[in-house]
Amino acid sequence: MAYADEETGSRRFVAIGIVAALHALAGYGIAKIGFDGAAQMVEDLTTFDVAEEEPPPEDKPPPPPPEKLDIPPPPKVTAPPPVVSSPVVSTNTQVAAPTVNAPPAPPPPPPPPPPPPAPKQPAQKAQPKGNPGSWVTNDDYPPSAKRNEESGTTGFRLEIGSDGRVSGCSVTSSSGSSTLDNAACSLLTRRARFKPAQDENGSPMNGSYSGRFTWRLES
Repeated sequence: MAYADEETGSRRFVAIGIVAALHALAGYGIAKIGFDGAAQMVEDLTTFDVAEEEPPPEDKPPPPPPEKLDIPPPPKVTAPPPVVSSPVVSTNTQVAAPTVNAPPAPPPPPPPPPPPPAPKQPAQKAQPKGNPGSWVTNDDYPPSAKRNEESGTTGFRLEIGSDGRVSGCSVTSSSGSSTLDNAACSLLTRRARFKPAQDENGSPMNGSYSGRFTWRLES
């Protein structure tokens, strides 16, 4: 470059000046030490080589500024249009369900066992209806037995049908008068009424009833 060439030329002029000064000194030395010594010195000086200094490194020019990139402006963001929801019209569209083969129905459960029979109750004896003492009274005293002054206690046994009526009468102990015994059975058969006897299942059945009646003469 021009600046570097100019600096190099000035350095050469300085070197030449130095050489000229040295020649002048050499002439001065010749006068003192003689011609031979001066000649030798001049020869030495003439052969003196001044090393040329290397030029300093050129200053590198500053790097160029970075190129401006043409960056496009950001895209303009536009708001999306508002969403308008339209009413949904529902239609009752019935879709036939697919036919599914139902599994066979399980067999019905077995019937429950019959309930156990009701516990059996003890058999019931025939029970008289009303007051047995009203069946035979002294008002029923046979006239012949009164005349003969007959008295005593007649024991009897009555057979009771399933309808509660007396079906038979027997004397279990005599009063001592057949008239009084026969009168007692006749009256009991007509007047006595019973609730029939019952078996263990509560069904009516035949039964019996035993009792005693005393005939007394009025004084």
